[in-house]
Amino acid sequence: MGYRRATHAIVGTRMGGITLLTALLTALALPAAAQSPAPAKPDAAKPTSPAKPTAPAKPAAQAKPAAQPATGSKPAQAAKPAAPAPDPAYAAYQLGHYRTALDLAVERANKQGDPVSMVLAGELLSQGYGVRQDAAAAQKWYEAAAAKGNPDALFTLASILMTSASVTNKDEAVGMFRKAAEAGSSRAAYNLGLIYLQGQVAPREPAIAADWFRRAADEDQPDALYALATLYRDGNGLPKDPIEAARLLQRASELGNPVATTELAIIIFNGTGVPKDEERAAELFRKAALGGNAIAQNRYARILSAGRGVPKDIIAAAAWHLAAKAQKLDDSMLDKLVADLTPEERAQAQARLKIWSPGQLL
Repeated sequence: MGYRRATHAIVGTRMGGITLLTALLTALALPAAAQSPAPAKPDAAKPTSPAKPTAPAKPAAQAKPAAQPATGSKPAQAAKPAAPAPDPAYAAYQLGHYRTALDLAVERANKQGDPVSMVLAGELLSQGYGVRQDAAAAQKWYEAAAAKGNPDALFTLASILMTSASVTNKDEAVGMFRKAAEAGSSRAAYNLGLIYLQGQVAPREPAIAADWFRRAADEDQPDALYALATLYRDGNGLPKDPIEAARLLQRASELGNPVATTELAIIIFNGTGVPKDEERAAELFRKAALGGNAIAQNRYARILSAGRGVPKDIIAAAAWHLAAKAQKLDDSMLDKLVADLTPEERAQAQARLKIWSPGQLL
């Protein structure tokens, strides 16, 4: 029983580190991919809560030179420098004291010209944390930080420009993504990969896309690892290499990308580029299914119904399919399985679904 791929290409509009055509004002958030709406299409990502901004770095105090030891005495051990104190604005942000965090960030930004504090101020204003939401004021802070080369600010401004209908703005966004990537933003490098893969804003150049994906993948960006894996899998812009594709999928799965976990399960089940192992594939399908991935839920339902790599369990199979169906993902074979259940069996499957939540076994 072979399985189709979880997705066919990394294309489409997605949020956060994935979005090209929707606004992103959370400068430091990095969402992971979410479940797919249909087996043959890429997953539609759901935005996650903003990640905590990186604390502005404070230089550690330099230790004073140790006093010279007296003649004949043992040399004194040099004292270790004390760890830098946490930034007050960031500490206030972590505690949920957003108004205090904004005041401290603005003060530091004005006095010291600190770009990370500028990004924090932009984050608070863009989200309306502790204050009235003010996208215009937030953008000014992002622009100030971007002028200093801050990669997070450059990434956010590029994402904002991408939402514009203006071709000129989109061209500027590409240049800004490039600056952010060159300054160290793996999210920007990933977005550049998408731009050159899609060919909507810039010429479609899969080989260039692969270079940007690789740059982000080298920084363990999960979506870039998955994207690069699909290029190796399909021989798109790169030589076809199922072994390298499997390695990249494995790493993306380890970092929590549910689509990569589903795709990895498929190739392990089929033995494509890796030794065939139905039991391990079942474990991976279950992992992604527990995380709410609809494709994995149906795939796990199928192997439960057949007893491949896992003990046969028709009731659990039906429950998992009902979970996927609740996410608008159909499967005619599994529809028939549910239809053939007795009323008692169907009630059992529905009861399991009723109490199910992501991370909980059906």
